[in-house]
Amino acid sequence: MDLLTPLFARHGLLAVALAVLLEQLGAPLPSTPVLLLAGVESAAREGFALRSFAAAALAAMAANLLWFWAGRRLGRRVLDTLCRISISPDSCVRQNEASFARRGVLTLVIAKFVPGLSILAPPLAGALGMRWSRFALWNLLGSALWAGVAIGVGRAFHGQIDTLLRALGQLGGVALALALAALALYIGWRLWRRLRVRRELDRFERLAPAEVMALLASSPQDVVLVDVRATSPGLPLASRIPGARHLDLGALGTSSLEGWPPAGHFITYCACPNDASAVRAAQWLRGQGRPARVLKGGIDAWTQAGLALENV
Repeated sequence: MDLLTPLFARHGLLAVALAVLLEQLGAPLPSTPVLLLAGVESAAREGFALRSFAAAALAAMAANLLWFWAGRRLGRRVLDTLCRISISPDSCVRQNEASFARRGVLTLVIAKFVPGLSILAPPLAGALGMRWSRFALWNLLGSALWAGVAIGVGRAFHGQIDTLLRALGQLGGVALALALAALALYIGWRLWRRLRVRRELDRFERLAPAEVMALLASSPQDVVLVDVRATSPGLPLASRIPGARHLDLGALGTSSLEGWPPAGHFITYCACPNDASAVRAAQWLRGQGRPARVLKGGIDAWTQAGLALENV
């Protein structure tokens, strides 16, 4: 316990609030170690667990409401920005959309326990049109659960954490060097994977909106537009390209093409960076024996070209 610095002992609540706020705003600074330390500190200070729990939950809620507002005002532009600075930009929106499609508002409850989902869930909820009161309720529940678990684990294992801190303190610079080396290897692997996925995406055949319109004009009965954006009963799609069918990316393993045209030009589209979701759906369709290509730029490129949408 004595390894906790006097600074943390005096300003622990401020440290908890700042760490959580910065992480939830997008800074690459994990706050879970600080919450664990708060749990360790609470074993020696009566009432500190409850105060640190409140500070963490409120700080997370403040940052998440800001991102929710940004998603509501800026839509998917803020998601694209977040994904471009992410280590895995081509899958972050697709994975988060799939989570909303499968779990709905429960995504907000588990978001902070899933790397990558925590920062994307609030603006995605705003962009998908969730009511702010509904978001606030479920997000506060998720924030409280996450903070309570981390602080509770720190308090329950305060003796073991103290022993670990002592051991790391004895290793000194060696422990720091090993931690930095592990971090560098992890980031390098993720960047290599990002480059490989980006190359695969870039090689996939795409059609511009004008080319799709030309196909529709020449043989409309042979063109099957496939919308792969995430949707759920609580977060329905407001509009789509006229005549498009919906394909649930979260259930491709159990999806069936029964009732779909046996042949033709299958053209998938999404609203995601690098058309990642549309490419995945097109690859799956090709695996089912259906010729498939991707609408370049997705539904955003379609609307920017001045082409009409229909209400769902």
